[in-house]
Amino acid sequence: MSSRILLVEDEPGLVLTLSDLLGAENYEVETAADGPTGLDKALTGRFDLLILDVMLPGKNGLDVCRELRRQGCDVAILMLTAKTQIIDRVVGLKLGADDYLTKPFDPSELLARVEALLRRVSKEKLPSLARFQFGNVQIDFEKAEVLKDGVPVNLASREMQLLRYLIEHRGKVLSREELLKNVWEYQADVSTRTVDVHIAWLRQKLEDNPQLPKHISTLRGSGYRFSA
Repeated sequence: MSSRILLVEDEPGLVLTLSDLLGAENYEVETAADGPTGLDKALTGRFDLLILDVMLPGKNGLDVCRELRRQGCDVAILMLTAKTQIIDRVVGLKLGADDYLTKPFDPSELLARVEALLRRVSKEKLPSLARFQFGNVQIDFEKAEVLKDGVPVNLASREMQLLRYLIEHRGKVLSREELLKNVWEYQADVSTRTVDVHIAWLRQKLEDNPQLPKHISTLRGSGYRFSA
């Protein structure tokens, strides 16, 4: 499912530019042109990220940010400001903004900050997973222990991280690129082939028939999916 972003900005040209930029990255973008409308949409809608300009008609971005946090809205907030004084950035962060970007900015930097914020939010929303069982396999993530038919299975640290990510996103098709980004964090010496090798190792250790896996399946051209 695409992440939903609310863009609160009153410059029509920038709204169009950013909407096209974010839309090209498959984000769902909704907009508001003033503070009160932005505040109302942020409180009533389900958004993953709020891109909030400081200088807005009706209610400035700092007041919008303050009110959102006062009402318990924990949406990630990236503030846009034309001001360069450090004090303005500090005020925004103290009011609850997660990050800020000073105009004018490079589109690639905006996308990088958006991606970083959404990745952090996604990780924070993951349920705390202490134990999990599928088939004849029992996993204790807190102790980093795996049993198959009651017999300990030795998993390397990266194998355990990969297994946990697959389980936390069970039922979802995960591309090799997504696994690289979230399990290996794009290490320079890691390729998609490394992902395939680690998947094969997990199958050898955990599947009853690694050649016909029941739990860690391959979707040709798309990636992998874990099913309990």
